[in-house]
Amino acid sequence: MGLQGFRILNPCCIDHSIFLRLMKQYESIIFDLGGVIINLDYNRTAQAFVDLGLTNFNEIYSKAKQTSLFDDFEKGTMEDPRFRATLKQYLPAHITDLQVDAAWNAMLLDIPLHRIEFLRNVAKHYRIFLLSNTNHIHVEAFTKMNDQLFGQGAFESIFEKHYYSCNMGMRKPDAEIFEFVLKENGLDRTKTLFIDDSPQHVEGALKTGLHAELLRVEMGEKLETVYANLLL
Repeated sequence: MGLQGFRILNPCCIDHSIFLRLMKQYESIIFDLGGVIINLDYNRTAQAFVDLGLTNFNEIYSKAKQTSLFDDFEKGTMEDPRFRATLKQYLPAHITDLQVDAAWNAMLLDIPLHRIEFLRNVAKHYRIFLLSNTNHIHVEAFTKMNDQLFGQGAFESIFEKHYYSCNMGMRKPDAEIFEFVLKENGLDRTKTLFIDDSPQHVEGALKTGLHAELLRVEMGEKLETVYANLLL
């Protein structure tokens, strides 16, 4: 039985075992990046901005999320200088762009080596792709980090293709970004699995006909543990 039979259920509530029994029917897998592959800690960025003098960062961040600020930044329709300038409105005058970038990047932690090995092994059995809502400041930061840890371009080379929203002018959970990846790579949506840690992104993928599963990172789930059956 495919995922179609479970459409009426909230994907967040479906037991992983259902999906593990379906693994062998997939030909391709699309992975999210932040939270799924790279470890994140949003509190580190909040604290970093507090340390710079933005004592009500969480309040400002919540208000900004109600506008198009972060959506535009992730779509690449807002350039880095404007994004920095928006944040610096709430910061002391002496704060530099480099300090803003450092605070913004503080949420980026690491990718464990065993997770990299897991992905390399998965790539031997499936066509795998990376699809991330991100921004140019983060891309520059995690690319530098990954190149230092794993070698120049080694991380991105694991995937057949990688897609960053800020280079595409579109973002998850909108259907257009899933359709773009499917069409560009000739993927059969009925044989493609999408894994993300955001319920709204999983819902968006389901609406486009993809199989999709939520990795419950907040509950301690790890990609390489939950999906170990991908290698069987």
